[in-house]
Amino acid sequence: MMMRYVAVTLTALALLGGCQKKDDPSEAGPAERAGRKVDQAAAQAGQAAEQAGARLDNAAKHANEQLSDAAKETSQRLDKAADKAGETLNDATKEAGRKLERAGEKMQTSAEEREKK
Repeated sequence: MMMRYVAVTLTALALLGGCQKKDDPSEAGPAERAGRKVDQAAAQAGQAAEQAGARLDNAAKHANEQLSDAAKETSQRLDKAADKAGETLNDATKEAGRKLERAGEKMQTSAEEREKK
């Protein structure tokens, strides 16, 4: 009976020893090595995605700054054009007023000459 007890104990110890987790990658099985490679690839993909996201954020900020600058410049140019158009309109209005005044004076002179006859 003792022999049987020793054989069962040795068998149990052998089985338990085979179930221990091995941290040494060289002793890992093919599935575990493949799993580690998948984990590494996933980690690298995550880092690449974060870097790409950061680059996109920077590009978006830069584009937004350029658009803002372009909008400011366009606004300034429109303001200058509106000012110039206003000045031109004022000048044209003054000239039209002078011509109208001269026409009125001619009409008055003509009316006075008719009254004298």
